This record gives sequence, structure tokens and C-alpha cells, in this order.
Amino acid sequence: MTDSREGLLLGAAAFALWGIYPFYFKALGDVPPLEIVAHRIFWSTLVLAPLIQWRRGWPLVAAAFFDRSLRWGLAATTVLIAANWFVYVLAVTSGQVLDASLGYFLCPLVNVALGVMVLKERLTPAQLAAVGLAAAAVVLLIVALGIVPRMALFLAVSFGLYGLAKKRLPIDPLSALFLECALLIPAGIVVAVWLGFTGTSRTAEGEIGTLFLLSLSGLITVSPLLLFGMGAKRLRLSTMGILQYIAPTMLFVEGVAWFGEALNPWRLTAFVMIWGALVIYTLDGISRARATA
Repeated sequence: MTDSREGLLLGAAAFALWGIYPFYFKALGDVPPLEIVAHRIFWSTLVLAPLIQWRRGWPLVAAAFFDRSLRWGLAATTVLIAANWFVYVLAVTSGQVLDASLGYFLCPLVNVALGVMVLKERLTPAQLAAVGLAAAAVVLLIVALGIVPRMALFLAVSFGLYGLAKKRLPIDPLSALFLECALLIPAGIVVAVWLGFTGTSRTAEGEIGTLFLLSLSGLITVSPLLLFGMGAKRLRLSTMGILQYIAPTMLFVEGVAWFGEALNPWRLTAFVMIWGALVIYTLDGISRARATA
């Protein structure tokens, strides 16, 4: 398989959209993170429903929903994606964009580790070195700064587990995402009622600009996923592996240059170690892809 120009544009656009998420969520900085997630759930469901209709996919959605063997898997992916969304929004709105960047830089390496621990996959020497270097970077942060990068680790592990659980679900990605959002709607309603009861809901205030931004959350959530899906069909896996670093790199630059987050020498050293691990991991993937071509 060779990469197409269209595939490169679609893939790059998907990751670039993910990369500008902080600007969107910063604009909603006065809205509680739980309320933002509730809106993402509701509006994403509304955006996905016409796509399901267009693909005539309601029989597949219904079959998956009533399949007992799928329920626990769907429950797991639903909880994981909701938790990942919440922590990401919390990281951005609380001024921790660099932690979000670190988390998504770690994602590919967490996937490798999960492959070994859960799927019993074997690491190549290069992959082992990459995972070891990333682990050393996290240890460096803990020892040198006396902090555990909780948000970064949570984002990386939760998204890695989400990908692993999705991999095992015998259901197409569009139907799975629709069901995950639809299953979260009751929780979103509970959150909305609770925020309204406590007087912390921005939706209840009816401010037009805020409501407009919140109404865009479904389109903003679904669009990069669709672009990613279309691009993945036109690109080699190794190329997609390289493109996925666009988003966390943008987060890193935005966190330092735009949002003014502190980048001390120890944190910079940890990032350099992570980048080195990703270079090793990526070059190994490209080499193995060429060997099997």
C-alpha cells in the first residue's frame, strides 16, 4: 500500500483539529468541565445519528445494543472515553496543556506496553528501548520534581485501554461511537440537573455566545474522527503513526508559547526523552513495514 496525497491531507487535518482543541476549550473556561462533557455527549449523538441513517446502520446499532456479549465491552469503552474527555477538558481549562501533551505523546508507548501485558505481544529490541526511555522520563519527573504527572498518565492509560477495548469489539467504529455517546446521555442529564440545582450551570444562564460554542461541541468532536477514518484507509499504518504526533506537538507549542505554562529544565528533559523514545519507536515501525512490504 502507498500513501495518497488525499490521505495525507485528511490525516493531517484530523490531527491538526485535535491539536487546536485547547483554544476551543479555553474559550469555554468558565463552563464546568462536567458540563462541557455533557454537551459533547448530547451534541455528538445528534451529529452521529444522521450519519447512521445515511449509512442505513440502525439494524447494526440495534443488534449491538441488544447483544449481551457486547454489553460489558461497550460499557467499558463508554466509561473510558467519558473519563478521558473529562480529564482532557479539566487539564486544558485548569492550565495544564503541557500535561495533556505529555499524555498523548505517551499514548503510542502505552499501546505497546498494553500489547505486551494483555495481548502477549513480543517487543522488538527497539520497542523495548523506546518504552524503557519513556518510563525513565516519567521516573525523572517524579524524582526531580517530586510530582506524579497524574493527568498525563491518566490520559495515556485511559486512551490506551479505550483503544484496546475497541479493538476487541466486533462492531464498526461509527456504530460504536454512537452507542457510547447515546449510553452516556442519562449521565449527561444527571450532570445537567445537578449543576442546575447547585447553581453552577452556565447553560442555565442562557448566555448566547457560550451556548453557541457548546452547540458546536458535537461537530468539533466528530469531525476529526471522521477525517481520521477516511485518511487511515488511504495511508500506510507507519505514516499514520508519524502523523499522530502532530496533535501533541501542537499542544506542547501552544502550552509554552501561547498559554504561558512553565517549562522548567527537568520537564523539558523529560519531553526530550519522550521524543527520543518516539523517534526510536517510529523508525522501528517504518523499518518493519518496509521489510514486510
